[in-house]
Amino acid sequence: MRRLILTTFLIALPFSNGIAQESGKTLASTLEVFVFPTEGQAADQQSKDEAECYSWAATNTGSDPFELQKQSEQQAQQTEQQVQQAKSATQGAGARGAVKGAAAGALIGEIANDDAGQGAAYGAAAGAISARRRSRAASQQAQQQAKEQGAAQQQATAEQIGNFKKAFSVCLEAKDYMVKF
Repeated sequence: MRRLILTTFLIALPFSNGIAQESGKTLASTLEVFVFPTEGQAADQQSKDEAECYSWAATNTGSDPFELQKQSEQQAQQTEQQVQQAKSATQGAGARGAVKGAAAGALIGEIANDDAGQGAAYGAAAGAISARRRSRAASQQAQQQAKEQGAAQQQATAEQIGNFKKAFSVCLEAKDYMVKF
């Protein structure tokens, strides 16, 4: 049965949408929805039906897939910017930690053995290492969080596009088209 439908589709395709092929992609093909007229509808009728179903689907889902695509691209850019900001947040952490560690080390060195210089040196080294570790961990956590949020936004947008395609397909099927996406 599938072979018969596929063979019929491949034979009829050049004849069924000749106008659409001359003018470029149809609305459905732009949406990556494949439409075949089962009742021999002309290409201009198919284009009209696709436009009506697009409008109906947009109204009923509250989504326009072309706007959602733009939104998806913007979300991807925002996610990348957040990841880059998280990466750059580690810059200078070692120096800040060294200063804090040196101050604490000098105080401890003065109290412990009257050698503030040696205490400051040890404190600076320990402070720098500790600050870099904390900064790196915080940066990785922020990067991971940004990626997870971006992925969740992308998934939500993909679901909206999928719902639109379902509504678009239902409308076209009601108008006697075979639809797959």
